Amino acid sequence: MTHALLDELSWRGLLHDSTDPAELREHLDSGRRRCYIGFDPTAPSLTIGNLLPMTLLIRAARAGIGAVTLFGGGTGLIGDPSGKSVERSLLTAQEVRTNMLGQQEIMESVFARALDSSQLPQFVDNADWLDGLGMIEFLRDVGKHFPVTEMVRRDSVRRRLDDPDVGLTYTEFSYSLLQAYDFRRLCEDHGVTLQMGASDQWGNIVAGIDYVRRVLRTQVHGLTCPLLLRSDGTKFGKSEKGAVWLSADRTSPYTLYQFVINLSDDEARRFALFFSLIDREPLERLFAEHAEAPGKRALQRHLAREITALVHGQAAVDAAEAASAALFSGDVKAIGADLLSDVFADVPTVEEPAARLEDDGWPVVDLLIATGLASSKRDAREHLGNHAVLVNGERVGVEATVGTKDLLHGSVILVRRGRREWRVARFT
Repeated sequence: MTHALLDELSWRGLLHDSTDPAELREHLDSGRRRCYIGFDPTAPSLTIGNLLPMTLLIRAARAGIGAVTLFGGGTGLIGDPSGKSVERSLLTAQEVRTNMLGQQEIMESVFARALDSSQLPQFVDNADWLDGLGMIEFLRDVGKHFPVTEMVRRDSVRRRLDDPDVGLTYTEFSYSLLQAYDFRRLCEDHGVTLQMGASDQWGNIVAGIDYVRRVLRTQVHGLTCPLLLRSDGTKFGKSEKGAVWLSADRTSPYTLYQFVINLSDDEARRFALFFSLIDREPLERLFAEHAEAPGKRALQRHLAREITALVHGQAAVDAAEAASAALFSGDVKAIGADLLSDVFADVPTVEEPAARLEDDGWPVVDLLIATGLASSKRDAREHLGNHAVLVNGERVGVEATVGTKDLLHGSVILVRRGRREWRVARFT
């Protein structure tokens, strides 16, 4: 039997590193297997970069491999130095616990939308064994199996050691030993024989494989997928600027939808291969459809719907599309109060006293100047005379005024000049 997971990862370009491919395939084909991926609880939410290993677990579960999600309740108190140029800030035990609960809530929602109840990953916390692990026991049973000469050859370690201004603490240096011990306990306690992760984890994964094989005399394996990188080569991480979060309180469903729909063609193809859970044949048909008419952005639209639905549910997709349609048509009155701030988050905003709207109202000529859509009254009248100005989605003329009756949701008036120039006037 040819194992479906490896074929799936291969054609999607998701197989970056692995133990011997033939041995791994034989191992997965030889019986019911279990795999795991570890997640560091460094924040109470997850980013779109974390969604990639989550979809790896989904693909594994769909291919008949039992999936385990390991939270670093113990290792999160230290922090993984892999891929980091400086030491992580140490978190308290309560912060780690809070972060784990937030991350698990997100994962449970995503997994429930993608998998049958019988396929759902098991959640495990490495604090269950690390909290009770004594120093002497750790040094005798774990540390003695790791030659320092081999550890310092790893890229993640060598880069830090070669930087005299940063260096590497003993705490960070020991992290890979703890991760290796995790693999051992998961193998012993939960029957896990495959560790997966992003490519920056390969050194840690190899260390764990060597340790488990040496101590347990058990054949275990590892594989990694590529990192999800921006066009400038940086990670979609939690600490990086402009992180795209998976929790609605940090990145709204509308913002996530817009992020995906605005991907370039090359980025959209890569995101589709990495994240889409539809089968190969319909995905390749979608690629062909997009290639025939790139201007219709069929690939981006499908992907925006699929990713937003996976993370937030179908209702969030419907709301995002309704808001997008309203913005395109100018019928902004249809956008609800909850969505309005998200839709116009990046639009220049001015604040004005509500008193301007009293009595006979405020001339739109003055509103255009206040919002920066006109440089003078003459300029404003010209735009109005050309029927180029909409207030709350309705075209207005030179003599138009706005009053309290025009406030959307009690505080906002939206102004558009031409096809794209929007401004938000907030009245207090």
